[in-house]
Amino acid sequence: MNSKQRLLARLDAVARAVKQTGQAIALLGLGSAGRDLARLDAYSDLDFFVIVQPGSKSRYLSSLDWLARPAPIVFSFQNTADGFKLLYNDGIFCEMAVFEPQELPGIPYDGARIIWQAEGSALIFPTSNRLPPKPSQPPTQEWLIGEILCNLYIGLGRFQRGEKLTAARFIQGYAVDHLLKLAPFIEEPRTSHADAFDGHRRFEQRFPKTAAELPHMMQGYDKSPHSARAILDFLEDHFAVNAQMKDAITKWI
Repeated sequence: MNSKQRLLARLDAVARAVKQTGQAIALLGLGSAGRDLARLDAYSDLDFFVIVQPGSKSRYLSSLDWLARPAPIVFSFQNTADGFKLLYNDGIFCEMAVFEPQELPGIPYDGARIIWQAEGSALIFPTSNRLPPKPSQPPTQEWLIGEILCNLYIGLGRFQRGEKLTAARFIQGYAVDHLLKLAPFIEEPRTSHADAFDGHRRFEQRFPKTAAELPHMMQGYDKSPHSARAILDFLEDHFAVNAQMKDAITKWI
């Protein structure tokens, strides 16, 4: 569990780390780290954009050494072409992305707050930029596992906060949806009758081994921690799971 003061202190430390790189322009907080700062609590994660000088983006994405200055990073994975989800060794979880100024108009976001901006920078960062989401490429096995772990972590934090509905959606909805896409890595489909528009259709017939575990993963409104335990156990049975992220999840189940 993280106090609001620790999270704000980490944001300040990230701002100092960004400044020290010498090629950054601004750090923008989003979500409860942005203009909705009143929502920040012990179960929040830190969402932020790092705006960097043109031509320097790849340096920030190729190595997270700059982002490890505030504390050691024990888990990270690149969930988009622009950013990472990561866990610090003290339990602070972050979702971040790096953009050059010319990219930002094409990126959808809302509720941005300037945490730090380079002295002398004349760039103006709008609070919101609401655009339709871009189509994504088919997910990889690594991406799916990373998303599931993050879904469990976020969902359990919200369950602890008393937000059982959104917890169920993250754990028994989003995490399970991602897990279904891992089924072809676990077993061969029994039939070829996949629905092109709804991957949930005929899943039990196509992937019976995975489907048999679904009742344990979707135990209902009050059972999100039990469901998360079943999902995590299933992942460990079939794939390598980051030990630190596992520990961060299991502290709540």
